[in-house]
Amino acid sequence: MGRKNNSTRKKQKSQSQNAGKSFKGTLDITRSGMGFVIVPDNDTDILIRPNDFHTAMHGDTVLVKIKNDGGGGRRMQGEVVKILERKRTEFIGQIQLNENFAFFIPESDKPMPDFFIPLANLQKAKNDDRVVAKLVKWEMGDKRPVGEVVSILDAENTNDAAMKEILLENGFPLEFPEDALEVAARIPDAISKSEIENRRDVRDILTFTIDPVDAKDFDDAISFRKLKAGIFEIGVHIADVSHYVEPDNALDKAAYQKATSVYLPDRVNPMLPEHISNVLCSLRPNEDKLTFSAIFQINAKAEVKQVWFGRTVIHSDRRFTYEEAQGIIESKEGDHAEVILTLNDLAQKMRKRRFAKGAINFSSQEVRFRLDEKGDPIGIMIKESKEAHQLIEEFMLLANRYVAEHIAKIKVKNKPLPFPYRIHDTPDEEKLLPFIAFANKFGHKFDNSSPEAIAASFNTLLKDVHGRPEQHVLEQLGIRTMAKAKYTIENVGHYGLGFEHYCHFTSPIRRYPDVMVHRILAEVLDDKFIVDKKLEDRCKHCSERERAAMEAERAANKYKQVQYMRNFVGEDFDGVISGVASFGFWVETVEHKCEGLVSVSSLLEYDEFRHMESDYALVGMRSGKKFRMGDKVRIKVVAANLAKRQLDYDWVLGVEDERPEPRSKKRKK
Repeated sequence: MGRKNNSTRKKQKSQSQNAGKSFKGTLDITRSGMGFVIVPDNDTDILIRPNDFHTAMHGDTVLVKIKNDGGGGRRMQGEVVKILERKRTEFIGQIQLNENFAFFIPESDKPMPDFFIPLANLQKAKNDDRVVAKLVKWEMGDKRPVGEVVSILDAENTNDAAMKEILLENGFPLEFPEDALEVAARIPDAISKSEIENRRDVRDILTFTIDPVDAKDFDDAISFRKLKAGIFEIGVHIADVSHYVEPDNALDKAAYQKATSVYLPDRVNPMLPEHISNVLCSLRPNEDKLTFSAIFQINAKAEVKQVWFGRTVIHSDRRFTYEEAQGIIESKEGDHAEVILTLNDLAQKMRKRRFAKGAINFSSQEVRFRLDEKGDPIGIMIKESKEAHQLIEEFMLLANRYVAEHIAKIKVKNKPLPFPYRIHDTPDEEKLLPFIAFANKFGHKFDNSSPEAIAASFNTLLKDVHGRPEQHVLEQLGIRTMAKAKYTIENVGHYGLGFEHYCHFTSPIRRYPDVMVHRILAEVLDDKFIVDKKLEDRCKHCSERERAAMEAERAANKYKQVQYMRNFVGEDFDGVISGVASFGFWVETVEHKCEGLVSVSSLLEYDEFRHMESDYALVGMRSGKKFRMGDKVRIKVVAANLAKRQLDYDWVLGVEDERPEPRSKKRKK
């Protein structure tokens, strides 16, 4: 008892020491209107009452001053004293028009104020129009924010509004700021003679791109030529975005703020304005382009003998789609067949060596929607990684690894030069042990004595389960045990790829970390590098924006799944259990790869079910019936809620599923 009182006294003392202090954190506003500021590394959140928001909105990064020290077991209370960063400034809602002014009523499940819209800011919006509006001014002390209409939404096109809302709720603005567009418009299209003279000219070497059929932003190209017997020169040429986007100007700031392009089923929300993404920097065929390159000399065993880094000018001779390149690999004929086949042979050797050295071979399946002209899904395609994809992947991995290795050797005052590494830590043991126990139930043994042994066990398991019913579930669970990859200056290597040094160099049109990598590599090559003390903060921002983009992409895919499955309400399908929780289990249909929830309440007529966490299963208390991850089940589509982006399924009893006797009858016996 004494120990408990002592710890309480310590906690109260530490809280009282916080009185008057300031903390930086993220404001989370509940549906009831109360706010909590989440401070990293703090045990408890700070309570903020609505009167103390002082113009802060949900998701904003704020500075909070402690008002109440939280003594006597009470929660710490604070007030917002400064908004450090708005999560979003654009919202979807309705216009209410008066004679001399208008109001914008946001559609939000979080409490937030209406915007005052001066008539000059209406952009021809009429009463009750659904619009995207932007917050333009809200100073501390102002009762109401001032906004302007950015665009009027088409009442008929619910698809468009839904996709825009997903982008906005994840903090991705729909338009670029005017000052950023002005900077972009001033960039000349023509490449000057002096710029070409300052670069390695590789325009006369065979060069081509391999990309998805619908791609417009071609980040990377490959060049190929034979040197002396058994040695090939292979160039990995990457769009030289850092030549066009200068540090800290309005365009650079807008790109950094987004930090990534977002790819939704029917659109791209690009990191850079379209003219830069799709024209100026895109490595389009039959055009001279400025690139940053890693040029390798490689032998027939796929061993790198030499590498050169530097700025280049290229001329792509041919644009291949993945399908075209795959056709050449399979048929062994077509444009530049000998070159494609040689590159594929080298890529497959590099891939095999990578897995032998500890990279983990998770197979990737991508679900893509076929859309009509309105953006409604009319079909679903499953895209799998084939040799043409692997060809590009291996050469991009090679360039990323060699750039990181080159920078890792640079020291400043005996310390490593700060650099945005892409790292992936070893698996968390707490997550790994239940997975190992689950895999054992399918007869798969796991050696977790070292990170290397874990990787080898994963690869053996993935090979053994290929094509078996449990493949998908074990792959999904395996991925969940993994740490999340992120950007940081603390280089711990990339566990999943089996690399000691790794970075992102190959996609600067769509990823800001690649732009940072280009800039630092250029400084190192010129021997004029500057230590960026804010680089770790930039890395954290890029990792956070990457997660937000993944959330947006997941939400948009879910919306399209719900939209598609509305056509099949009342119909039965085969599915596989893809997740289990105390309130039900998720099922992914075999035919469409669309996931929905079978609620535990819908099973009550059959039995009462309990969640068995260690078994990833729901178990019937009387029947012993198990619903376990990976099990095949038959489901009926019962509801498709677009607003919530949610599918509801019912379990369909099979012939073998005899109802257990009701509990009341058992008691009578």
